[in-house]
Amino acid sequence: MATKCAECGPGYSTPLEAMKGPREEIIYLPCIYRNTGIEAPDYLATVDVDPKSPQYCQVIEPKDIHTKCNLGFFHTSHCLPSGEVMVSTLGDPEGNGKGGFVLLDGKTFEVKGTWEQPGGAAPLGYDFWYQPRHNVMISTEWAAPNVLRDGFNPADVKAGLYGSHLYVWDWQRREIVQTLPLQDGLIPLEIRFLHNPDAAQGFVGCALSSTIQRFFKNEDGTWSAQKVIQVPPKKVKGWMLPEMPGLITDILLSLDDHFLYFSNWLHGDIRQYDVSDPQRPRLTGQLFLGGSIVKDGPVQVLDDQELDSQPEPLVVKGKQVAGGPQMIQLSLDGKRLYVTTSLYSAWDKQFYPDLIREGSVMLQIDVDTVKGGLTLNPNFLVDFGKEPLGPALAHELRYPGGDCSSDIWL
Repeated sequence: MATKCAECGPGYSTPLEAMKGPREEIIYLPCIYRNTGIEAPDYLATVDVDPKSPQYCQVIEPKDIHTKCNLGFFHTSHCLPSGEVMVSTLGDPEGNGKGGFVLLDGKTFEVKGTWEQPGGAAPLGYDFWYQPRHNVMISTEWAAPNVLRDGFNPADVKAGLYGSHLYVWDWQRREIVQTLPLQDGLIPLEIRFLHNPDAAQGFVGCALSSTIQRFFKNEDGTWSAQKVIQVPPKKVKGWMLPEMPGLITDILLSLDDHFLYFSNWLHGDIRQYDVSDPQRPRLTGQLFLGGSIVKDGPVQVLDDQELDSQPEPLVVKGKQVAGGPQMIQLSLDGKRLYVTTSLYSAWDKQFYPDLIREGSVMLQIDVDTVKGGLTLNPNFLVDFGKEPLGPALAHELRYPGGDCSSDIWL
Protein backbone atom coordinates (compact mmCIF):
# COMPACT_ATOMS: atom_id res chain seq x y z
CA MET A 1 0.00 0.00 0.00
CA ALA A 2 2.81 2.41 0.84
CA THR A 3 4.19 2.81 -2.70
CA LYS A 4 5.14 5.73 -4.91
CA CYS A 5 1.91 5.14 -6.79
CA ALA A 6 0.00 6.21 -3.68
CA GLU A 7 2.15 9.11 -2.48
CA CYS A 8 -0.93 11.18 -1.76
CA GLY A 9 -2.49 8.38 0.31
CA PRO A 10 -2.01 7.73 4.04
CA GLY A 11 0.39 4.82 3.49
CA TYR A 12 -0.58 2.67 6.51
CA SER A 13 2.21 0.29 7.51
CA THR A 14 -0.07 -2.70 8.18
CA PRO A 15 -3.69 -3.70 7.54
CA LEU A 16 -4.43 -3.43 11.27
CA GLU A 17 -3.04 0.13 11.33
CA ALA A 18 -5.30 0.98 8.38
CA MET A 19 -8.31 -0.09 10.45
CA LYS A 20 -7.52 2.81 12.81
CA GLY A 21 -7.67 5.35 9.99
CA PRO A 22 -10.28 8.11 9.73
CA ARG A 23 -13.82 7.43 8.58
CA GLU A 24 -14.40 7.61 4.84
CA GLU A 25 -15.88 10.90 3.60
CA ILE A 26 -16.15 10.42 -0.17
CA ILE A 27 -16.41 7.43 -2.48
CA TYR A 28 -15.59 7.32 -6.19
CA LEU A 29 -17.79 5.29 -8.55
CA PRO A 30 -17.45 4.80 -12.31
CA CYS A 31 -20.88 5.28 -13.89
CA ILE A 32 -21.84 3.67 -17.18
CA TYR A 33 -24.06 4.78 -20.07
CA ARG A 34 -22.86 2.25 -22.67
CA ASN A 35 -25.66 -0.02 -23.93
CA THR A 36 -28.31 1.93 -22.00
CA GLY A 37 -29.71 3.94 -24.90
CA ILE A 38 -28.35 7.22 -23.52
CA GLU A 39 -25.78 8.88 -25.79
CA ALA A 40 -23.32 10.11 -23.18
CA PRO A 41 -19.81 9.13 -22.14
CA ASP A 42 -19.15 7.11 -19.01
CA TYR A 43 -17.97 9.20 -16.07
CA LEU A 44 -16.59 9.15 -12.54
CA ALA A 45 -19.03 10.13 -9.79
CA THR A 46 -18.06 11.36 -6.33
CA VAL A 47 -20.48 10.52 -3.51
CA ASP A 48 -20.46 12.27 -0.13
CA VAL A 49 -20.63 9.68 2.69
CA ASP A 50 -19.78 12.01 5.58
CA PRO A 51 -22.84 12.11 7.91
CA LYS A 52 -21.81 15.57 9.11
CA SER A 53 -21.89 17.01 5.60
CA PRO A 54 -24.92 18.91 4.23
CA GLN A 55 -24.40 16.95 0.99
CA TYR A 56 -24.43 13.56 2.74
CA CYS A 57 -25.69 10.71 0.56
CA GLN A 58 -25.53 12.81 -2.62
CA VAL A 59 -23.51 12.82 -5.83
CA ILE A 60 -21.40 15.95 -5.42
CA GLU A 61 -19.43 18.17 -7.78
CA PRO A 62 -17.98 17.89 -10.28
CA LYS A 63 -21.12 16.31 -11.72
CA ASP A 64 -20.53 17.79 -15.14
CA ILE A 65 -17.00 16.43 -15.68
CA HIS A 66 -17.38 13.29 -17.78
CA THR A 67 -14.43 11.13 -18.75
CA LYS A 68 -14.57 8.82 -21.75
CA CYS A 69 -13.67 5.22 -21.02
CA ASN A 70 -12.36 3.94 -24.33
CA LEU A 71 -9.81 1.59 -22.79
CA GLY A 72 -11.05 -1.57 -24.50
CA PHE A 73 -11.37 -4.56 -22.21
CA PHE A 74 -9.37 -3.50 -19.15
CA HIS A 75 -10.54 -4.50 -15.68
CA THR A 76 -8.53 -4.50 -12.42
CA SER A 77 -5.81 -2.02 -11.53
CA HIS A 78 -3.24 -2.28 -8.74
CA CYS A 79 -0.29 -0.10 -7.77
CA LEU A 80 3.10 -1.83 -7.90
CA PRO A 81 6.12 -1.36 -5.60
CA SER A 82 7.90 0.19 -8.60
CA GLY A 83 5.45 3.09 -8.66
CA GLU A 84 3.77 1.80 -11.81
CA VAL A 85 0.11 0.86 -12.23
CA MET A 86 -0.78 -2.58 -13.54
CA VAL A 87 -4.11 -3.24 -15.28
CA SER A 88 -5.56 -6.62 -16.26
CA THR A 89 -7.30 -7.28 -19.57
CA LEU A 90 -10.10 -9.59 -20.65
CA GLY A 91 -9.23 -9.63 -24.32
CA ASP A 92 -7.43 -8.19 -27.31
CA PRO A 93 -8.74 -5.19 -29.31
CA GLU A 94 -10.86 -7.52 -31.48
CA GLY A 95 -12.62 -9.01 -28.47
CA ASN A 96 -10.84 -12.35 -28.40
CA GLY A 97 -9.73 -13.78 -25.07
CA LYS A 98 -6.39 -12.59 -23.73
CA GLY A 99 -5.48 -12.48 -20.05
CA GLY A 100 -2.58 -10.06 -20.17
CA PHE A 101 -1.53 -7.01 -18.16
CA VAL A 102 -0.72 -3.43 -19.15
CA LEU A 103 1.80 -1.29 -17.28
CA LEU A 104 1.13 2.45 -16.82
CA ASP A 105 3.38 5.16 -15.46
CA GLY A 106 2.14 5.83 -11.92
CA LYS A 107 2.26 9.62 -12.35
CA THR A 108 1.44 10.28 -16.00
CA PHE A 109 -0.62 7.11 -16.70
CA GLU A 110 1.17 6.76 -20.01
CA VAL A 111 1.23 3.20 -21.32
CA LYS A 112 4.69 1.64 -20.84
CA GLY A 113 4.02 -1.82 -22.27
CA THR A 114 2.92 -5.23 -21.05
CA TRP A 115 3.88 -6.77 -17.72
CA GLU A 116 4.03 -10.43 -18.77
CA GLN A 117 6.75 -11.90 -20.97
CA PRO A 118 6.10 -11.56 -24.73
CA GLY A 119 3.54 -14.14 -25.81
CA GLY A 120 2.93 -15.17 -22.21
CA ALA A 121 -0.63 -13.95 -21.62
CA ALA A 122 -3.21 -16.31 -20.15
CA PRO A 123 -6.00 -17.56 -22.47
CA LEU A 124 -8.59 -15.50 -20.56
CA GLY A 125 -8.42 -12.80 -17.93
CA TYR A 126 -10.30 -10.75 -15.35
CA ASP A 127 -8.99 -10.02 -11.82
CA PHE A 128 -5.60 -10.48 -10.12
CA TRP A 129 -3.78 -10.12 -6.81
CA TYR A 130 -0.06 -10.32 -6.13
CA GLN A 131 1.92 -11.26 -3.01
CA PRO A 132 5.64 -10.40 -3.27
CA ARG A 133 6.58 -12.18 -0.04
CA HIS A 134 5.70 -15.44 -1.78
CA ASN A 135 6.87 -14.32 -5.25
CA VAL A 136 3.41 -14.99 -6.66
CA MET A 137 0.54 -13.41 -8.52
CA ILE A 138 -2.75 -15.21 -9.19
CA SER A 139 -5.21 -14.16 -11.90
CA THR A 140 -8.76 -15.22 -12.73
CA GLU A 141 -10.85 -15.51 -15.89
CA TRP A 142 -14.36 -14.64 -17.06
CA ALA A 143 -14.71 -15.12 -20.83
CA ALA A 144 -13.62 -13.51 -24.07
CA PRO A 145 -15.31 -10.11 -24.54
CA ASN A 146 -17.00 -11.37 -27.72
CA VAL A 147 -18.69 -14.09 -25.64
CA LEU A 148 -20.03 -11.96 -22.78
CA ARG A 149 -20.45 -8.51 -24.31
CA ASP A 150 -24.04 -8.98 -25.58
CA GLY A 151 -25.40 -10.93 -22.63
CA PHE A 152 -25.37 -14.42 -21.18
CA ASN A 153 -26.06 -17.40 -23.45
CA PRO A 154 -26.28 -20.80 -21.68
CA ALA A 155 -25.04 -22.47 -24.87
CA ASP A 156 -21.68 -20.75 -24.33
CA VAL A 157 -21.34 -22.59 -21.02
CA LYS A 158 -21.91 -25.96 -22.70
CA ALA A 159 -19.37 -24.96 -25.35
CA GLY A 160 -16.74 -24.36 -22.68
CA LEU A 161 -16.35 -20.68 -23.44
CA TYR A 162 -16.41 -19.53 -19.81
CA GLY A 163 -13.41 -19.70 -17.50
CA SER A 164 -12.81 -22.24 -14.73
CA HIS A 165 -9.10 -21.82 -13.89
CA LEU A 166 -6.71 -19.77 -11.81
CA TYR A 167 -3.34 -18.81 -13.27
CA VAL A 168 -0.37 -18.80 -10.89
CA TRP A 169 2.42 -16.45 -11.99
CA ASP A 170 6.03 -16.17 -10.88
CA TRP A 171 6.09 -12.54 -9.74
CA GLN A 172 9.74 -11.92 -10.55
CA ARG A 173 9.94 -13.84 -13.84
CA ARG A 174 6.49 -12.59 -14.96
CA GLU A 175 5.36 -15.92 -16.36
CA ILE A 176 2.70 -18.54 -15.64
CA VAL A 177 4.07 -21.42 -13.58
CA GLN A 178 0.83 -23.27 -12.83
CA THR A 179 -2.67 -23.47 -14.31
CA LEU A 180 -5.06 -24.42 -11.52
CA PRO A 181 -8.41 -26.00 -12.52
CA LEU A 182 -11.24 -25.35 -10.07
CA GLN A 183 -13.72 -28.02 -9.01
CA ASP A 184 -17.19 -26.46 -9.16
CA GLY A 185 -15.46 -23.20 -10.01
CA LEU A 186 -17.13 -21.83 -13.13
CA ILE A 187 -16.38 -18.16 -13.87
CA PRO A 188 -13.87 -17.28 -11.14
CA LEU A 189 -14.10 -13.50 -10.88
CA GLU A 190 -12.86 -11.52 -7.87
CA ILE A 191 -9.78 -12.85 -6.07
CA ARG A 192 -8.47 -11.75 -2.67
CA PHE A 193 -5.37 -12.85 -0.79
CA LEU A 194 -5.64 -12.46 2.97
CA HIS A 195 -4.47 -8.96 3.86
CA ASN A 196 -1.73 -10.28 6.15
CA PRO A 197 1.25 -10.02 3.77
CA ASP A 198 2.78 -13.22 5.18
CA ALA A 199 -0.33 -15.25 4.38
CA ALA A 200 -0.10 -17.69 1.48
CA GLN A 201 -3.82 -18.17 1.00
CA GLY A 202 -6.99 -16.37 0.05
CA PHE A 203 -10.41 -16.70 -1.58
CA VAL A 204 -11.92 -16.42 -5.04
CA GLY A 205 -15.62 -16.10 -5.87
CA CYS A 206 -16.86 -18.30 -8.71
CA ALA A 207 -19.93 -16.62 -10.15
CA LEU A 208 -21.84 -19.19 -12.17
CA SER A 209 -21.18 -22.17 -9.92
CA SER A 210 -21.86 -19.91 -6.91
CA THR A 211 -18.94 -21.20 -4.87
CA ILE A 212 -16.18 -19.65 -2.81
CA GLN A 213 -12.86 -21.39 -3.30
CA ARG A 214 -9.95 -21.15 -0.89
CA PHE A 215 -6.58 -21.16 -2.65
CA PHE A 216 -3.39 -21.92 -0.74
CA LYS A 217 0.31 -22.69 -1.09
CA ASN A 218 1.51 -26.25 -0.50
CA GLU A 219 4.74 -27.24 1.24
CA ASP A 220 6.36 -28.02 -2.11
CA GLY A 221 5.65 -24.52 -3.42
CA THR A 222 2.75 -25.46 -5.68
CA TRP A 223 -0.74 -24.07 -5.21
CA SER A 224 -4.09 -25.79 -4.69
CA ALA A 225 -7.73 -24.79 -4.31
CA GLN A 226 -10.65 -26.25 -2.40
CA LYS A 227 -14.34 -25.36 -2.31
CA VAL A 228 -15.29 -23.98 1.11
CA ILE A 229 -18.71 -22.39 0.44
CA GLN A 230 -21.52 -23.50 -1.89
CA VAL A 231 -24.61 -21.36 -2.48
CA PRO A 232 -27.24 -23.85 -3.68
CA PRO A 233 -29.27 -22.98 -6.79
CA LYS A 234 -33.00 -22.46 -6.55
CA LYS A 235 -35.49 -24.38 -8.70
CA VAL A 236 -37.64 -21.75 -10.35
CA LYS A 237 -40.40 -21.07 -12.86
CA GLY A 238 -40.60 -17.98 -15.05
CA TRP A 239 -36.86 -17.58 -15.54
CA MET A 240 -34.48 -18.41 -18.40
CA LEU A 241 -33.35 -21.70 -16.81
CA PRO A 242 -35.07 -24.21 -14.49
CA GLU A 243 -32.43 -23.52 -11.81
CA MET A 244 -31.16 -20.08 -10.77
CA PRO A 245 -27.61 -19.73 -9.39
CA GLY A 246 -26.78 -17.13 -6.79
CA LEU A 247 -24.18 -15.61 -9.15
CA ILE A 248 -21.44 -14.48 -6.78
CA THR A 249 -20.12 -11.31 -8.43
CA ASP A 250 -17.97 -9.59 -5.80
CA ILE A 251 -16.10 -10.60 -2.65
CA LEU A 252 -13.88 -8.84 -0.13
CA LEU A 253 -12.13 -9.43 3.18
CA SER A 254 -12.07 -7.16 6.21
CA LEU A 255 -8.61 -5.75 6.85
CA ASP A 256 -8.15 -7.98 9.92
CA ASP A 257 -9.00 -11.06 7.79
CA HIS A 258 -11.85 -11.85 10.20
CA PHE A 259 -14.83 -11.59 7.85
CA LEU A 260 -15.45 -12.50 4.22
CA TYR A 261 -18.27 -10.74 2.37
CA PHE A 262 -19.85 -11.57 -0.98
CA SER A 263 -22.84 -10.67 -3.11
CA ASN A 264 -25.31 -13.02 -4.81
CA TRP A 265 -26.46 -10.76 -7.63
CA LEU A 266 -29.30 -12.96 -8.87
CA HIS A 267 -30.63 -14.31 -5.57
CA GLY A 268 -30.33 -10.81 -4.12
CA ASP A 269 -28.44 -11.31 -0.85
CA ILE A 270 -25.22 -10.10 0.76
CA ARG A 271 -23.46 -12.60 3.03
CA GLN A 272 -20.93 -12.29 5.83
CA TYR A 273 -18.77 -15.25 6.92
CA ASP A 274 -16.37 -15.58 9.81
CA VAL A 275 -13.16 -16.88 8.20
CA SER A 276 -10.96 -16.95 11.29
CA ASP A 277 -10.51 -20.57 10.22
CA PRO A 278 -10.20 -20.12 6.43
CA GLN A 279 -10.86 -23.80 5.80
CA ARG A 280 -14.21 -23.67 7.62
CA PRO A 281 -16.08 -20.40 6.94
CA ARG A 282 -19.07 -19.81 9.21
CA LEU A 283 -22.12 -17.79 8.07
CA THR A 284 -22.68 -14.88 10.48
CA GLY A 285 -24.81 -12.43 8.49
CA GLN A 286 -27.17 -12.36 5.53
CA LEU A 287 -29.33 -9.58 4.10
CA PHE A 288 -31.58 -9.49 1.02
CA LEU A 289 -31.38 -6.32 -1.11
CA GLY A 290 -33.70 -6.96 -4.04
CA GLY A 291 -32.80 -9.70 -6.50
CA SER A 292 -34.68 -11.91 -8.95
CA ILE A 293 -36.72 -14.00 -6.51
CA VAL A 294 -38.64 -11.30 -4.64
CA LYS A 295 -42.32 -11.84 -3.90
CA ASP A 296 -44.85 -10.82 -6.56
CA GLY A 297 -42.15 -10.78 -9.22
CA PRO A 298 -42.08 -12.78 -12.47
CA VAL A 299 -40.06 -15.64 -10.92
CA GLN A 300 -41.69 -18.33 -8.79
CA VAL A 301 -39.40 -20.39 -6.57
CA LEU A 302 -40.42 -24.05 -6.66
CA ASP A 303 -37.75 -25.50 -4.38
CA ASP A 304 -35.37 -23.64 -2.08
CA GLN A 305 -32.77 -25.34 0.10
CA GLU A 306 -32.24 -22.21 2.20
CA LEU A 307 -35.40 -20.09 2.44
CA ASP A 308 -38.94 -20.87 3.59
CA SER A 309 -40.44 -18.10 1.45
CA GLN A 310 -39.42 -15.62 -1.22
CA PRO A 311 -37.99 -12.37 0.19
CA GLU A 312 -39.92 -9.11 0.14
CA PRO A 313 -38.99 -6.43 -2.43
CA LEU A 314 -36.62 -3.83 -1.00
CA VAL A 315 -37.92 -0.27 -0.61
CA VAL A 316 -35.53 2.41 0.67
CA LYS A 317 -36.66 6.00 1.19
CA GLY A 318 -39.74 5.31 -0.92
CA LYS A 319 -37.86 3.76 -3.87
CA GLN A 320 -38.16 0.07 -4.77
CA VAL A 321 -34.65 -1.13 -5.55
CA ALA A 322 -34.18 -2.71 -8.97
CA GLY A 323 -31.48 -5.29 -9.52
CA GLY A 324 -29.51 -7.09 -6.85
CA PRO A 325 -26.42 -6.39 -4.72
CA GLN A 326 -23.29 -6.41 -6.86
CA MET A 327 -20.12 -4.40 -6.11
CA ILE A 328 -19.27 -4.00 -2.43
CA GLN A 329 -16.78 -1.95 -0.43
CA LEU A 330 -16.08 -2.06 3.30
CA SER A 331 -15.01 0.82 5.52
CA LEU A 332 -11.48 0.55 6.86
CA ASP A 333 -12.76 -0.14 10.38
CA GLY A 334 -15.09 -2.81 9.01
CA LYS A 335 -18.28 -1.24 10.35
CA ARG A 336 -19.95 -0.07 7.12
CA LEU A 337 -20.48 -1.97 3.88
CA TYR A 338 -21.41 -0.02 0.73
CA VAL A 339 -23.24 -1.74 -2.13
CA THR A 340 -24.16 -0.93 -5.75
CA THR A 341 -26.51 -2.90 -8.00
CA SER A 342 -25.15 -2.88 -11.58
CA LEU A 343 -22.99 -5.71 -12.95
CA TYR A 344 -22.40 -5.06 -16.67
CA SER A 345 -24.81 -3.11 -18.85
CA ALA A 346 -25.55 -5.94 -21.31
CA TRP A 347 -26.20 -8.37 -18.46
CA ASP A 348 -28.17 -5.71 -16.54
CA LYS A 349 -30.41 -5.28 -19.57
CA GLN A 350 -30.94 -9.03 -19.81
CA PHE A 351 -31.57 -9.89 -16.14
CA TYR A 352 -32.79 -6.60 -14.66
CA PRO A 353 -34.28 -4.39 -17.40
CA ASP A 354 -35.62 -2.01 -14.75
CA LEU A 355 -32.01 -1.04 -14.01
CA ILE A 356 -31.66 0.42 -17.50
CA ARG A 357 -34.83 2.48 -17.11
CA GLU A 358 -34.34 3.53 -13.49
CA GLY A 359 -30.58 3.50 -12.98
CA SER A 360 -28.71 1.74 -10.20
CA VAL A 361 -28.50 2.68 -6.53
CA MET A 362 -25.92 2.75 -3.78
CA LEU A 363 -26.85 1.42 -0.32
CA GLN A 364 -25.12 1.22 3.05
CA ILE A 365 -25.15 -1.68 5.51
CA ASP A 366 -24.16 -1.48 9.18
CA VAL A 367 -21.90 -4.35 10.25
CA ASP A 368 -21.62 -6.04 13.64
CA THR A 369 -17.85 -6.64 13.83
CA VAL A 370 -18.00 -8.54 17.13
CA LYS A 371 -20.68 -11.20 16.81
CA GLY A 372 -21.30 -10.77 13.10
CA GLY A 373 -24.49 -9.51 11.47
CA LEU A 374 -25.73 -7.11 8.79
CA THR A 375 -28.38 -4.35 9.09
CA LEU A 376 -29.54 -2.08 6.28
CA ASN A 377 -29.27 1.66 6.92
CA PRO A 378 -32.81 2.80 5.95
CA ASN A 379 -31.74 6.43 5.62
CA PHE A 380 -28.97 5.93 3.05
CA LEU A 381 -29.80 5.83 -0.65
CA VAL A 382 -27.90 7.29 -3.60
CA ASP A 383 -30.23 7.14 -6.62
CA PHE A 384 -28.29 7.19 -9.89
CA GLY A 385 -31.58 7.27 -11.74
CA LYS A 386 -31.65 11.01 -11.06
CA GLU A 387 -28.38 11.94 -12.76
CA PRO A 388 -28.56 15.05 -15.01
CA LEU A 389 -28.00 13.14 -18.27
CA GLY A 390 -30.33 10.30 -17.36
CA PRO A 391 -30.29 7.05 -15.37
CA ALA A 392 -26.74 5.75 -14.94
CA LEU A 393 -25.26 2.41 -13.88
CA ALA A 394 -22.88 2.90 -10.94
CA HIS A 395 -20.33 0.15 -10.55
CA GLU A 396 -17.35 -0.42 -8.21
CA LEU A 397 -16.57 1.72 -5.17
CA ARG A 398 -13.18 3.17 -4.26
CA TYR A 399 -11.85 5.48 -1.54
CA PRO A 400 -9.11 8.04 -2.11
CA GLY A 401 -5.99 6.71 -0.40
CA GLY A 402 -6.90 3.02 -0.50
CA ASP A 403 -9.52 0.50 0.56
CA CYS A 404 -10.15 -3.15 1.43
CA SER A 405 -10.23 -4.50 -2.13
CA SER A 406 -7.36 -2.59 -3.76
CA ASP A 407 -4.57 -2.36 -1.16
CA ILE A 408 -1.67 -4.81 -1.06
CA TRP A 409 0.93 -4.68 1.72
CA LEU A 410 4.52 -5.58 0.85
